[in-house]
Amino acid sequence: MTGRQTLRAASAEERIIVREPGAAERSPAAAATRRRTLELGLAIAVPVVLVGLWQLASGQGWIDARLYPSPSTIVANGWDLALDGKLWPDVWVTSRRVVLGFLIGTGIGVLLGLVMGTSRTVRAALEPLLDALYVVPKLALLPIFLNMFGLGEGPQLALVATTVFFFVWISTMSAFLAVPEGYREAGEVFGAGRWQMFRHVLLPGALPQIMVGARIAAGVSVLVIVASEFVAATDGLGYLIFNSRALFQNDVMYVGIVCVAVLGVIFSEIIRFIGRRLTPWAPGDRDRVRT
Repeated sequence: MTGRQTLRAASAEERIIVREPGAAERSPAAAATRRRTLELGLAIAVPVVLVGLWQLASGQGWIDARLYPSPSTIVANGWDLALDGKLWPDVWVTSRRVVLGFLIGTGIGVLLGLVMGTSRTVRAALEPLLDALYVVPKLALLPIFLNMFGLGEGPQLALVATTVFFFVWISTMSAFLAVPEGYREAGEVFGAGRWQMFRHVLLPGALPQIMVGARIAAGVSVLVIVASEFVAATDGLGYLIFNSRALFQNDVMYVGIVCVAVLGVIFSEIIRFIGRRLTPWAPGDRDRVRT
């Protein structure tokens, strides 16, 4: 067999492997819709099943209904408290404290994080001290704030603002430090001044991560204010929960817990919505491709 014949024989034995595109590749929009529908269904189904099991266990006497009232009982009592107007003052007080403390802490955290993220000298001077303070449990600072501001709104606002500050400060400083050097070089090539560099390069590059830190801080602020109201307040949802437990009004206690959960979700989603509007170029966590 000649060399040419050998080459032809080898070519005849070759096979071309063709991969057929999957359903998601043929119709990405439909696949994304199905994925979102599945996620939404799971998000609804899991809580519904758990609540249904709780209702069943309470109704069948598998758990002590005095300690763990059924969901239907909790909803009925919550509805009565809302109609009587006894619930809304506590909801309003806690919401006001969360919002004001969040705004104060976010403002200071963004400002200091920006300065430390763009100035090595300031970062070297303040970062060791702030790192040491960050690890201190924030509730441990409540006695200090009580000594400083006395009873009233001051300690509550100071505690929330301090908690939010550390989350936002870290995310802001890290965001500015993480802006790729190539972005800065591109700005210099186009002759961007200091303000233009900040406005068109650094801020857009850092803002998505800043909003992530703000959203985390929003959830933690609700947690902190409720814990603070347990011990240093005479109103608010935290006081309602703690006082109801002391009076063995467990149904009212669970109403307060549900209100805290709803408040935390609403506040976190508001920050998420603001973040999406401020950073339309950032990938949305709902639409991100999962592998």
